[in-house]
Amino acid sequence: MRLSGSITALATPFTATGQLDTAAWERLVGTQLAAGTQGLVVAGSTGEAATLTDDEYDWLVRAALRLVAGRVPVLAGTGLSGTARTIEQTRRAAALGIDAALVVTPPYVRPTQAGLVAHYRAVADEGGLPVVLYNVPARTGSDLLPDTAAVLAAHPGIVGVKEADSSEARMQALLPLRGDGFAVLSGDDATAARAMLAGADGVISVVSNVVPAAFRHLADLARAGSREDARDWDARLQPLYAFAGIESNPIPVKAVLARQGFGHGLRLPLTSLADAHHALADDATRLAADLERSCRASRAA
Repeated sequence: MRLSGSITALATPFTATGQLDTAAWERLVGTQLAAGTQGLVVAGSTGEAATLTDDEYDWLVRAALRLVAGRVPVLAGTGLSGTARTIEQTRRAAALGIDAALVVTPPYVRPTQAGLVAHYRAVADEGGLPVVLYNVPARTGSDLLPDTAAVLAAHPGIVGVKEADSSEARMQALLPLRGDGFAVLSGDDATAARAMLAGADGVISVVSNVVPAAFRHLADLARAGSREDARDWDARLQPLYAFAGIESNPIPVKAVLARQGFGHGLRLPLTSLADAHHALADDATRLAADLERSCRASRAA
């Protein structure tokens, strides 16, 4: 398994009454595949994993694997605050047939760097799946430093890192870890083009939920080293990046998904987009449609 290109951290569609919208989920996965998305993450933080029951988690994973049918890698979010529970969740995903586990640094508990090494080694040793490290310090309160990632990259069961620290220096410190058995992936949409132009293998994206073809195009340009074209295309995507950060993820992206016909609302403690931002959501939806049409026209030509 090689993780690269445009990988979508899928949102989880719900019905108007708060249940899983199974039909919308299947259409969302199908739309991603048709647009050329090169990997999927199920039940990550964008997928509101903390609000899912075990049965819902299992259904989402099974349905995604059935629809994908081996065409692209499928990862599942398994990271929790405790190591034992993270191992248990990783084993659960392994039993369902998932390809790899996306394991966020333990939220809230703020382990030391030594604690992070011990945590990830235990999950890789005992979880039964290849592990992708996930660092998003602004949300977890824990920062997996590059030197620590370098120690972990030597473990044969740890196959990559998703880095959401947006600083150029952080990505530059991680890029030397790239190799046949370890992928370096951006976890920040707004700086993903810069990261891939610098040599990152790809991006695990939120915005690609609503513009999957546009993000595949961005990844193709950046990974091919087409610097000017990648930057021009990235500039067209910038309003979507800005909108995606207007409230906590995945509130904004789910507002656009709802306008695209994929589900309704979120689960508490997250609430739907504030009324004051609805006009911006309409603008973002129109821009997403324009970008996707542009990509389809380009492919047809």
